[in-house]
Order: sequence, then structure tokens, then C-alpha cells
Amino acid sequence: MQNLIDTKFAPELIKEIKQVDEAVLRQRAWIEVEPSSIETNARILSKFIPENCLLMAVVKADGYGHGAATVAHAALRGGADNLGVATLQEGLDLRRSAIDCPILVLGNLTKAEELRACLDWDLMPTISSLREALLCQKIAESNGLQISVHLKVDTGMTRLGCDLKDALALIKTVHDFGNVELDGVYSHLALADDESSPVTELQQQRFQHLVGKLNDCGYDFCFHLANSAGTLRDINLHYDMVRVGLALYGYSPINQDLENDLGLKPALSVKARVTLVRDVPEGVGVSYGHRFITKRPSRLAVVGIGYADGVNRALSGKISVLSNNKFLPQVGSITMDQLVLDATDHPDVVVGSIVTLLGKDGNSCITPKQWTDWCGSIPWEVLCGFKHRLPRIVIR
Repeated sequence: MQNLIDTKFAPELIKEIKQVDEAVLRQRAWIEVEPSSIETNARILSKFIPENCLLMAVVKADGYGHGAATVAHAALRGGADNLGVATLQEGLDLRRSAIDCPILVLGNLTKAEELRACLDWDLMPTISSLREALLCQKIAESNGLQISVHLKVDTGMTRLGCDLKDALALIKTVHDFGNVELDGVYSHLALADDESSPVTELQQQRFQHLVGKLNDCGYDFCFHLANSAGTLRDINLHYDMVRVGLALYGYSPINQDLENDLGLKPALSVKARVTLVRDVPEGVGVSYGHRFITKRPSRLAVVGIGYADGVNRALSGKISVLSNNKFLPQVGSITMDQLVLDATDHPDVVVGSIVTLLGKDGNSCITPKQWTDWCGSIPWEVLCGFKHRLPRIVIR
């Protein structure tokens, strides 16, 4: 579309069209993403881990809602060595975005055509059983090629991964396949964000026992265990690579203060415009269910964003937004496309004013952690929950 515009129209008109497009993107509600913050976080995390430890940037779920390609390029500039995705399509999208670093598909691929696509697009599938390993061998052998894979071992997550007791035999079998290159062996931590739980230590012991056996057999794999919480929690969890998700986006999953200690920078802001301001008397019910009744003559501001955009309805009456470095309470039920603010004490809020639902405004900031405290969710769900009808605007 951009090439068509550039070739058909004069430069003055091109500039005008681009300005209109930018205005349309910010007409109702939108997300702003700062790649420089992702790059900074990757650089901080690269220095935090040992020099010989690789950094995998986990960019699944469209880069935790930030835009996968935008995040991937920024993370690689900041020192990430590998990328992690959940699905085959996510990996293909990154390859089509001119990314040529190693990409690991963390989810199980079970069909021959999916594994063939990994071979064609140089993606590394995760295998959890002999079945997928045999499929990989057959596909690669029939094409006279090698396919790189990582084996996942279940040490206590009880999700994907082969049984721990079967891991050594399976690894020996796969290692002898002529066309399958077993590059990595890994597991996943279930409670790394809970520093009081003994489960992480138990999982690490199980994983280390397997690593020791494999080292004794002379195998040289990339071993990896730590997610963001594990990475920040204990250097003994680092092994040859860490898989960093939430921390890459500027948030610590184990200690809220650690974000400031490390200098991690949130990279995402959610903003929306005020579409109507109205004065109502005392005793008026607001929004569906009249869960809020005005206790004084009030000035209400309607904002064009709602639960269809990712603002959880369970946040109704609990969140505030920022406008000019001041907090405005949200009142009444959050609806599909709109929510209401109490702007009685904020005469500067008018139609067209921009409010910040997440992110910084002046010296103040609203974080996903605050939302999760109010609605019983988790920061990962908040970040991944923003729908694609919210335009992503990259701030450079």
C-alpha cells in the first residue's frame, strides 16, 4: 500500500495522507510501543547473565501484545541470540520479517506438514516424544537435509515434555538419528516466581541430574531451564541459555522493586481519547447495572475503549487513568467499547483529551501488576489481552 501511495501521488499529498493515517490510528484508542525500551531491557539482561550464557527473547503471543516483529528486531539489537515462539505461524511471521537468527517453536507440533514447514523455514521444533522425533527424521531424510530440534523434558510442570524417567533413553535414540540434530534439551519451571516454594529447587535438582548423566555420556547440548523469574532469581538456573519473556518487556515477575534495581523499562502504553463530557446531578446511575451512583453533582467523561479492546470488565470501578499526570477514577461498569471516568475534579479534561490506562504520564505510571491486583489476573494475561483493533503505534 505504501509503495502504491509513493508512486501515484505527489510528495505533498503523500505527507498529507500519512498525517491522516496517523490521526486515524489515534482517533479512539491505541497502544504505543517503544522498541528502544525493549532494546535497553535486552542489553540489561544480557549483562545480567554469564558471558557464556545465551539470551532467548520470548516473543510469543505477538510479542506479549507489543508486536512480535518490532520486539524481535529490538531484542536482537540489544543482544538477544535466539527467539522463542509458541506456534508455527508465529515463527513463519518472524522469518517473513527478515529475521534470520535461531527460532525455537516452544509448542508441540504433531503433524508432518508442520514439521516440514520448520525444515523449509529453518525453525527449530520442540519434540516431547519419539513420535515427533521419528516424523522429523523421516521428513529430513526424504529431503536429504538435517533438521535441528530441541527436546523438552518434564521436571515438574506436568505439561509438555517427555517423562523424566524416559529422557535419557529417548535422547540417546534421537541422537543416533542421521538427519535429526538434537541441539537443545530443556525444561520449564512451574513456580519460579514463588521464592518460598521448594518446587523450583526440586525441578532444578531433577534437571541437573539429567544434565550430569548426559555430560557423562559425552553429549554437548544447549541446556536451558530458566524463564524470566528463574533468570532473575538464581544464577544456578541459567545453564547455557535463558528464556526471557516478561522481563524483556520491562517487568519483574518476582520482585516489583527489582525492575527499578535493574533499570528495566516498560515498553508499552495504552491510551484513549475522551469522546464525550457531560454533567449529571447527584443520585444518577452510571453504565450497565447502575453499579455506580453519583454521590454529588458530577462531570463524567466517556472514553472510547472497553473490554472488547482488552480492558477486563472485572476492573470496573477499580482502576484509574492518568491525564496530565493526575489520576481520574473509572466509574460504573466497563462496557464492550467504552468506559466512564469521574472528571469532576479535573476541569482540563475535555472532548479529545488523551488519557493513559497503562504506562507513564509525567512522573506517574500505571503498571499491569496494578491491574492484576485489582482483578485477580496476572501481568502476562493483561499484556496479551489487548485486541488487534487497538492500533500499535511504534514510537521511535
